[in-house]
Amino acid sequence: MSGQTSKTVQLAPEKLAALHQGLVIPAHPLALDENRKLDERRQRALSRYYAASGAGGIAVGVHSTQFEIREPGIDLYEPVLQLAAEEIGKAKLKRPFIMVAGVCGPTPQALEETEIAGRLGYDAVLLSMGGLYGWSEEDILKRTEAIAAKMPVIGFYLQPSVGGKIFSFDFWRAFAEIPNIVAIKMAPFNRYQTIDVVRAVCYSSRRDEIALYTGNDDNIVNDLLTTYRFQVDGVAVEKEIVGGLLGHWAVWTQKAVELLEEIKEARKAGSLSKEWLTRNVEITDCNAAFFDPAHGFVGCIPGIHEVLRRQGLLRGTWCLNPHETLSPGQAEEIDRVYRDYPYLNDDDFIREHLEEWLSD
Repeated sequence: MSGQTSKTVQLAPEKLAALHQGLVIPAHPLALDENRKLDERRQRALSRYYAASGAGGIAVGVHSTQFEIREPGIDLYEPVLQLAAEEIGKAKLKRPFIMVAGVCGPTPQALEETEIAGRLGYDAVLLSMGGLYGWSEEDILKRTEAIAAKMPVIGFYLQPSVGGKIFSFDFWRAFAEIPNIVAIKMAPFNRYQTIDVVRAVCYSSRRDEIALYTGNDDNIVNDLLTTYRFQVDGVAVEKEIVGGLLGHWAVWTQKAVELLEEIKEARKAGSLSKEWLTRNVEITDCNAAFFDPAHGFVGCIPGIHEVLRRQGLLRGTWCLNPHETLSPGQAEEIDRVYRDYPYLNDDDFIREHLEEWLSD
């Protein structure tokens, strides 16, 4: 794609087609050393892991990458985006691979981050709507229009427990009409609010131009297996959630790729076994260990780090915020899900390639 952001950048046709077919897009973590400084070697190794795992993209500069990368004195937003872009470039992948940059903050900050993403060759931005306290829905729509005039936008419905806010059906219907919105990631961890987004897109004139992605880490499999059907002006309109952009998929990624392919085959077959409901619960149980809902999600980033540490990709669970640590009992819960669901991890795959990914 062009690095020029003076005109509206569009997603390349083959990448847009892949986005609509459904991709595994992990939210990229941040590798730090014991001094809480960037561990460049392991940061690169993570990008190599995601490329090798069969993922269809990565999202960098998002919640899993830690919002503190933007703070003065830390200043890691651009360096981290650049490292990922370099590694995916070196991988010379034969499949479409979508580079997504997390963008947040008031409009001037979001525009500046969009400019950085465009300059580094990213394909789209995941536009966070968290933290905009006091903003009206109209204000947020205008901000979205300003960003979409520069680069393709993936919308983001973030759960309120981690800084998101509730939006109306009318907001999402207007949001879907904005040109250059290419997808929406739904992560309210709430069925009612997820339905609002899908229904709003179905009511939109751009319903076939927007791919829907799950960010509902508590309901991944069911989201991906469900066909949503709504009556729009007396006509039945159907829409599916085709892929996931998930912090959960930052770990055990190779197995997530296998899972999505299996789900696509099941959808094509048109008949679903009850076993899928059980698998949804198994994966949600693993997510509870990783994401720490028992303590209000405060251990979600260290939980991801702990799995990657056990696999050898990270050296520790350090976060930029020293108060972000594993919650009491969280390591034991990760022990439990490793023990109970051994077929869900990709430890063997990582063990086979780790030395190569950590090499200079």
